[in-house]
Amino acid sequence: MNRRDFLTTATLASGALALGACNDSNRQAIDHSKHPAAKADETKRVHVNKNKKTIIKLATSWPAHFPIMGTNVEKFAQRVKNISGGSLEIKLYPKNTLVPALAVFDACSSGQIDAFHSGPYYWKGKNSAFSLYSGIPFGFTSEEINSWMLFGGGLDLWREQYAKYNLHPFMGGNTNIQMGGWFRKPIKSLADMQGLKMRIPGLGGEVFAKLGVNPVLLPAGEIYTSLERGVIDATEWVGPALDMKMGFYKVAPYYYSGWHEPGSILELTFNKHAFEKLSFEHQAIIEVASSELNSNMTYEFHAENILALQQLRALNVEILQLPQDVTNAGKVALKEVIEELSAQNEDFKRVYASINKHLQLSKEWSDTSLRYFLNAR
Repeated sequence: MNRRDFLTTATLASGALALGACNDSNRQAIDHSKHPAAKADETKRVHVNKNKKTIIKLATSWPAHFPIMGTNVEKFAQRVKNISGGSLEIKLYPKNTLVPALAVFDACSSGQIDAFHSGPYYWKGKNSAFSLYSGIPFGFTSEEINSWMLFGGGLDLWREQYAKYNLHPFMGGNTNIQMGGWFRKPIKSLADMQGLKMRIPGLGGEVFAKLGVNPVLLPAGEIYTSLERGVIDATEWVGPALDMKMGFYKVAPYYYSGWHEPGSILELTFNKHAFEKLSFEHQAIIEVASSELNSNMTYEFHAENILALQQLRALNVEILQLPQDVTNAGKVALKEVIEELSAQNEDFKRVYASINKHLQLSKEWSDTSLRYFLNAR
């Protein structure tokens, strides 16, 4: 370990251990809503048994060493081990090594695994409200959704609803703004969207369905082959950094900017019973390391996307914008989807009300500050 890593690790470890060493007067100053691990009754706290190692089985929805999303989970696991002095170890299982990529939610809920890393919108079939925690079309940027989660009540709502499935989520990264996708044929008008088979999950898929698209849900490893063979006509994935590594430009030459996922949250979710059995110190370490995971992934996506964009341009990839009639129809469709799902599901209605309140305030602030700056720049 080099000096910089040692100092960073020591600082985080000191912060985590300090949570357990606070005296009563200091505890009164803590905002417990921002430190869920600190909510436990003092008399019921379990502390680390230094003679015993705790191992957490964590499955992901990504292949082994998958860039940015997978590698940041690997860094999270190493960070947890370092901070805990080896008393807490996260054992990683890439997709399909222990459970299938899109079976991690159920496996964790039942206790087959202790934790998973994936995306909340994959589980909208269980509760349509879950798709909202990933983000919404024309909605939150990464900065906005993080602020809603931490300071606008989003994380509390998420944990309340996941608790019904014996799950306890943390923010596990953010893809930052995503591109609109790769298409085998150009989109010149709304009419060209009719009947397209497109890999697109979440609320974006619901909106695109109203535009005439047939949404398809596929795990990462099946997308390229499906696109190459014409099983699907288009796919969205993330942004230039990962899209280029997936090689989509070889089989779908038309690359569009998008509005379906302006800031998409990923999740680091634990079996609730298993998490509550962890020592107070281990819970605090996970909280600290997951926060680092969430921010590092967000910033790495930005750093890698700006470099990959230049590489795509060097490959003469044509980068386009969706026609205005598609965008206009998308806004109308989003309103319809929100109204329909709110009428069907009280959870969805409640979560969207919280999102909309935060989003309207944020839009006013962004229009006052960021829009002016970007235009000036």
